Amino acid sequence: MGSGKLHHTFVPGKDPIPAEEQYHFPVDDLSAFVLAGGKSTRMGEDKAFLRVSGETLLDRALRLAATITENVRIVGDQKKFAAFQYPVIADIYPDRGPLGGIHAALAFSESDLNLVLAVDMPLLNSSWLSFLVQQSQQSAATVTVPNAGGRFQPLCAVYRKSFAEIAEESLQAGRNKIEPLFQQVSCNAIVEKELTQAGFSLDIFRNLNTREDLEFARLAFREN
Repeated sequence: MGSGKLHHTFVPGKDPIPAEEQYHFPVDDLSAFVLAGGKSTRMGEDKAFLRVSGETLLDRALRLAATITENVRIVGDQKKFAAFQYPVIADIYPDRGPLGGIHAALAFSESDLNLVLAVDMPLLNSSWLSFLVQQSQQSAATVTVPNAGGRFQPLCAVYRKSFAEIAEESLQAGRNKIEPLFQQVSCNAIVEKELTQAGFSLDIFRNLNTREDLEFARLAFREN
């Protein structure tokens, strides 16, 4: 796996996005999709509209995605997100969890490389996304995905469009899990040692499922 150059190291709560960092990659080679269709059962309210550091989780995810490519889309309920400036894609296989969202994104996409982000990971930052996409461009793998905390992070990964076929076969068979599919394709895993050597905290992959998670993220921004 090749090594990418970082533009800046992430500090939670301080995530400048200088103009020169935007659109590093040809827009016809890369699309970005924010998965916003979760039910937010444990949180008790729609996570997309929760606020951290003065903006909703969805606004932040879209803003970060737009630093990488202008081809940004939301995957979720078309009526709920109609007011946003970005196109909204509905699941082809509804109520099948994140794999359904990834499949819808790839089925819609006209790009070979596709950045997929969960809406509930507010500690992600533009330098990490840039690094991730660079790694995917330097690899022929079907999936480029970080492996942190002892597991893959499939909702902060880059998928080639060809993964749509594998996802559809799994969904048609009634299987909704993502990680087992990585055994069926070439996978470029970015391991913890690489992440920490590049200056990234593993906390950036922390997603928000509970009120406690939300307070952790808010505190991380306040402290910086």
